[in-house]
This record gives sequence, C-alpha cells and structure tokens, in this order.
Amino acid sequence: MINPYDDTYFMKRAYQEAEEAYQKGEIPIGAVVVINNQIIARAHNLTETLNDVTAHAEMQAITSAANYLGGKYLIDCTLYVTIEPCQMCAGALFWSQISKIVYGARDEARGCISLNTKLHPKTVMTGGVMEKEASTLLKRFFIEKRNLN
Repeated sequence: MINPYDDTYFMKRAYQEAEEAYQKGEIPIGAVVVINNQIIARAHNLTETLNDVTAHAEMQAITSAANYLGGKYLIDCTLYVTIEPCQMCAGALFWSQISKIVYGARDEARGCISLNTKLHPKTVMTGGVMEKEASTLLKRFFIEKRNLN
C-alpha cells in the first residue's frame, strides 16, 4: 500500500508557505511541522513584515508547533523546510529536540551544514526533497529584487 503522506507530500505544503512568503515580498522559505502524518504548524519567513531578523520560517514553525503541543519539545515531530536551516534556526531546532528535519535545497553559504552547526544527537536530517523547485523560487526572488533596485 502506498503511503500518500511521504516527504514530498509534506514538502509541497512547505513550498506553498514559501510561495505565500514570495507573494508578500518576504524571502520565500516555508516550513511545516508534522506529527503522526498531521501538520501541526505552518509558517513562512516574516522578517520584513515583523521587522525581526529572527522571524525565519523555522522559528515561526517551532513556536507554533510548541504552542499546539503545549510544551517546548518537538520529540516525534518532523520539520519540512524548503531551504536548509541557518545556524540560528538549527540552534533552536537543537533545543526543541525535534526528531527529524527534511529540507529542500542546500544553503551553501549560510546553512547549518557548511557552518558545522550541531543538531540534537537524536535528530535525523535529510535533504534534496523538491530541491529544484525550492532553489528556483529563491533564485527568482533575488533576481527580481536586484532588478527592482
């Protein structure tokens, strides 16, 4: 039996959040948090809207998921995010003790992998899910921003 709730299914939901950020003029990164095949948090970048450098999609999703669960730990949860988490977000994910992180595209310059940021020892991270789509949306955003300025 095929499970319709695979990594691609949930990454498509994170990508929808990234598209919403794009429409708002935010850097198009989206995230969802899932437990037992149920989305418990949806978020996208809000750094411009909130004038807050910490308002990354992952940070918004962590807060929303913790509120939903009624506790600060995201054990047994999976974060789907369109771009590899930055060092700040990876640090917050470390403290949340999230079980799994699935990202779309790598961030070679600012991502937690290149910066050797430690995740919680029990956290599993995989990438490359909808990598092309996530990368294309991000590149299009920055090309358009450069052409406007």
